[in-house]
Amino acid sequence: MSNIRAKTTKSDIDILLNFVERSQGLRILSIDTNEIKIVQSVDHKIFTFSSLEIIEILHRNDSDSRAFLQVNFQNSNKVLLTETLVGFKPQQTLGLDMSKLPKVVTTPDLMSVYEAIEEALGSDQIDHETEILKKVYISIISGGEKVGFELVEERQWINRLLGSRLRASA
Repeated sequence: MSNIRAKTTKSDIDILLNFVERSQGLRILSIDTNEIKIVQSVDHKIFTFSSLEIIEILHRNDSDSRAFLQVNFQNSNKVLLTETLVGFKPQQTLGLDMSKLPKVVTTPDLMSVYEAIEEALGSDQIDHETEILKKVYISIISGGEKVGFELVEERQWINRLLGSRLRASA
Protein backbone atom coordinates (compact mmCIF):
# COMPACT_ATOMS: atom_id res chain seq x y z
CA MET A 1 0.00 0.00 0.00
CA SER A 2 1.51 3.31 -1.09
CA ASN A 3 1.47 6.39 1.08
CA ILE A 4 1.91 8.69 -1.93
CA ARG A 5 -1.07 10.79 -2.92
CA ALA A 6 -1.76 11.39 -6.57
CA LYS A 7 -2.83 15.02 -6.03
CA THR A 8 -2.16 17.76 -3.58
CA THR A 9 -5.21 19.24 -1.93
CA LYS A 10 -6.10 22.91 -2.08
CA SER A 11 -5.56 22.99 1.67
CA ASP A 12 -1.94 21.79 1.21
CA ILE A 13 -1.27 24.54 -1.32
CA ASP A 14 -2.95 27.11 0.95
CA ILE A 15 -0.60 26.10 3.80
CA LEU A 16 2.40 26.64 1.56
CA LEU A 17 1.16 29.94 0.11
CA ASN A 18 0.22 31.30 3.55
CA PHE A 19 3.66 30.38 4.88
CA VAL A 20 5.37 32.20 2.00
CA GLU A 21 3.11 35.25 2.36
CA ARG A 22 3.97 35.51 6.08
CA SER A 23 7.70 35.01 5.52
CA GLN A 24 10.16 37.88 5.53
CA GLY A 25 12.35 36.78 2.65
CA LEU A 26 10.15 34.78 0.27
CA ARG A 27 7.55 36.16 -2.08
CA ILE A 28 5.07 34.54 -4.44
CA LEU A 29 6.04 35.68 -7.90
CA SER A 30 3.24 33.93 -9.78
CA ILE A 31 0.66 31.20 -9.55
CA ASP A 32 -0.51 29.71 -12.81
CA THR A 33 -2.82 26.73 -13.25
CA ASN A 34 -0.37 24.26 -11.72
CA GLU A 35 2.92 26.16 -11.57
CA ILE A 36 4.04 28.25 -8.61
CA LYS A 37 7.04 30.58 -8.62
CA ILE A 38 8.59 31.79 -5.37
CA VAL A 39 11.36 34.40 -5.33
CA GLN A 40 13.96 34.76 -2.59
CA SER A 41 14.54 38.40 -1.58
CA VAL A 42 18.19 37.86 -0.67
CA ASP A 43 19.38 36.91 -4.18
CA HIS A 44 16.24 37.16 -6.36
CA LYS A 45 16.53 33.49 -7.36
CA ILE A 46 13.26 31.95 -8.46
CA PHE A 47 12.09 28.53 -7.29
CA THR A 48 9.55 27.07 -9.73
CA PHE A 49 7.52 23.92 -9.15
CA SER A 50 4.29 22.19 -10.05
CA SER A 51 1.69 22.11 -7.30
CA LEU A 52 0.51 18.78 -8.75
CA GLU A 53 3.88 17.20 -7.90
CA ILE A 54 3.63 17.89 -4.16
CA ILE A 55 2.87 14.78 -2.15
CA GLU A 56 3.33 16.09 1.35
CA ILE A 57 3.91 19.30 3.29
CA LEU A 58 5.29 18.91 6.80
CA HIS A 59 5.57 21.55 9.51
CA ARG A 60 9.01 21.47 11.14
CA ASN A 61 11.10 23.49 13.57
CA ASP A 62 14.84 24.00 13.45
CA SER A 63 17.18 23.76 16.44
CA ASP A 64 16.30 27.38 17.36
CA SER A 65 12.56 26.54 17.28
CA ARG A 66 11.99 28.53 14.07
CA ALA A 67 9.21 27.12 11.92
CA PHE A 68 9.79 25.93 8.37
CA LEU A 69 8.00 23.72 5.85
CA GLN A 70 9.35 20.54 4.33
CA VAL A 71 7.82 20.00 0.90
CA ASN A 72 8.10 16.49 -0.54
CA PHE A 73 7.58 15.95 -4.26
CA GLN A 74 6.58 12.87 -6.25
CA ASN A 75 10.02 12.66 -7.89
CA SER A 76 11.59 12.25 -4.40
CA ASN A 77 12.87 15.85 -4.32
CA LYS A 78 12.49 17.73 -1.06
CA VAL A 79 12.83 21.40 -0.26
CA LEU A 80 12.73 23.31 2.98
CA LEU A 81 10.96 26.65 2.99
CA THR A 82 12.29 28.90 5.73
CA GLU A 83 11.51 32.51 6.56
CA THR A 84 14.08 33.68 4.02
CA LEU A 85 15.27 30.85 1.76
CA VAL A 86 14.47 27.64 -0.05
CA GLY A 87 16.84 24.89 1.07
CA PHE A 88 17.66 21.78 -0.94
CA LYS A 89 20.01 18.83 -0.98
CA PRO A 90 23.30 19.21 -2.88
CA GLN A 91 23.58 16.76 -5.77
CA GLN A 92 25.96 13.81 -5.56
CA THR A 93 29.09 14.71 -7.56
CA LEU A 94 31.78 12.30 -8.69
CA GLY A 95 34.94 12.65 -6.62
CA LEU A 96 33.30 14.76 -3.90
CA ASP A 97 32.95 13.49 -0.32
CA MET A 98 29.32 14.43 0.29
CA SER A 99 29.70 13.85 4.03
CA LYS A 100 31.81 17.04 4.12
CA LEU A 101 28.92 19.14 2.77
CA PRO A 102 25.85 20.30 4.68
CA LYS A 103 22.77 18.15 4.11
CA VAL A 104 20.85 21.26 3.05
CA VAL A 105 22.21 24.16 1.00
CA THR A 106 20.77 27.34 -0.48
CA THR A 107 21.47 29.42 -3.56
CA PRO A 108 23.41 32.09 -1.57
CA ASP A 109 25.92 29.33 -0.76
CA LEU A 110 26.97 29.55 -4.41
CA MET A 111 28.41 33.04 -3.89
CA SER A 112 30.38 31.87 -0.85
CA VAL A 113 31.88 28.96 -2.77
CA TYR A 114 32.54 31.18 -5.80
CA GLU A 115 34.49 33.61 -3.59
CA ALA A 116 36.44 30.69 -2.09
CA ILE A 117 37.33 29.55 -5.62
CA GLU A 118 38.60 33.05 -6.43
CA GLU A 119 40.79 32.94 -3.31
CA ALA A 120 42.03 29.44 -4.10
CA LEU A 121 43.03 30.53 -7.59
CA GLY A 122 45.50 32.90 -5.96
CA SER A 123 47.00 30.31 -3.63
CA ASP A 124 49.78 27.75 -4.06
CA GLN A 125 47.34 24.83 -3.75
CA ILE A 126 45.43 25.92 -6.83
CA ASP A 127 44.88 22.53 -8.42
CA HIS A 128 43.63 20.46 -5.48
CA GLU A 129 41.67 23.10 -3.57
CA THR A 130 40.16 24.65 -6.68
CA GLU A 131 39.07 21.26 -7.99
CA ILE A 132 37.28 20.43 -4.72
CA LEU A 133 35.60 23.84 -4.57
CA LYS A 134 34.51 23.54 -8.21
CA LYS A 135 32.88 20.18 -7.39
CA VAL A 136 31.11 21.72 -4.38
CA TYR A 137 29.87 24.55 -6.59
CA ILE A 138 28.59 22.14 -9.25
CA SER A 139 26.96 19.99 -6.54
CA ILE A 140 25.00 22.99 -5.26
CA ILE A 141 24.03 24.17 -8.76
CA SER A 142 22.90 20.67 -9.76
CA GLY A 143 20.89 20.25 -6.57
CA GLY A 144 19.21 23.62 -7.08
CA GLU A 145 18.37 22.93 -10.70
CA LYS A 146 17.02 19.51 -9.78
CA VAL A 147 14.43 21.01 -7.42
CA GLY A 148 13.39 23.89 -9.69
CA PHE A 149 15.85 26.81 -9.60
CA GLU A 150 17.13 28.25 -12.86
CA LEU A 151 20.88 28.69 -12.36
CA VAL A 152 22.20 29.19 -15.90
CA GLU A 153 23.97 32.42 -14.94
CA GLU A 154 25.72 30.72 -12.02
CA ARG A 155 26.96 27.97 -14.34
CA GLN A 156 28.40 30.67 -16.58
CA TRP A 157 30.16 32.35 -13.62
CA ILE A 158 32.29 29.30 -12.92
CA ASN A 159 33.13 28.78 -16.59
CA ARG A 160 34.17 32.43 -16.98
CA LEU A 161 36.23 32.42 -13.79
CA LEU A 162 38.10 29.24 -14.59
CA GLY A 163 38.41 30.18 -18.27
CA SER A 164 39.96 33.54 -17.44
CA ARG A 165 42.40 31.84 -15.05
CA LEU A 166 43.49 29.43 -17.78
CA ARG A 167 43.98 32.28 -20.26
CA ALA A 168 46.01 34.26 -17.68
CA SER A 169 48.37 31.32 -17.05
CA ALA A 170 48.90 30.59 -20.77
